[in-house]
Amino acid sequence: MTLGEMIRQAREDAGLSIDELAQIVNLRSRLLVAMEDDDFIQCGGDAYARGHLKNIARATNSSASEFIALFNANHSTDSRSIHSQLVDNNAAAIKSENKRLSWKVLLSASLSIIVIIGVVQFSLDSVQVQDEGAPIVTESPTPTAEPSVTPSAVVTPETEESATTAGVTLVIRAARGDSRIHVVASGETLYKGPLLKGEERSFKDDVSIAIYLSNAGDVDLTLNGEKLPPRGEQNQEIRETFRAN
Repeated sequence: MTLGEMIRQAREDAGLSIDELAQIVNLRSRLLVAMEDDDFIQCGGDAYARGHLKNIARATNSSASEFIALFNANHSTDSRSIHSQLVDNNAAAIKSENKRLSWKVLLSASLSIIVIIGVVQFSLDSVQVQDEGAPIVTESPTPTAEPSVTPSAVVTPETEESATTAGVTLVIRAARGDSRIHVVASGETLYKGPLLKGEERSFKDDVSIAIYLSNAGDVDLTLNGEKLPPRGEQNQEIRETFRAN
């Protein structure tokens, strides 16, 4: 028997309807229906889910420890590894993709520098030959056109380098309520724990930042100085990854 089936059985044995039990334990009826269907995501995190289970057990004269044990074994997110929590966002693949992208950018920049050096060397050799020849050559428009090529060619690698070093800066603020958060950057956990109402935390990485929120509706996100639209509803869990451009 699953945890949801045990909750439904306990409620029916106590002679209570969904609405009656929801009123006793101060929960929304649709949340209680979801829990009886083994959906605990809407609880807003493991701590909230365990608290709801204890209240339900008390109201139906059931064993709270048995409810908690089943929840920890089958539904808790605390016991899952970082990789499995972020598997929907494919964080490992993102890391390898960015590595491949970096090699391509470096190769492209190297080729551009080689071409620029060749153009500059050719221009200098041409100027030296013209200076040693007849003075009439200085009146030709050709030498004045060649030096103008060098400044325009140098701009390209500088622009590409600044674009690839922008990184990711993410600010998480609990604007309207508490939430549990988990932040991972480049395979390492930057923070995992509660974010109380009114608090905010800032995170930065050169490649990508992956996050987990237990209460997306009460949290505001600011990415690289730009406030993002809401990522979910109140007490909704989300996982999302932000990558450098």
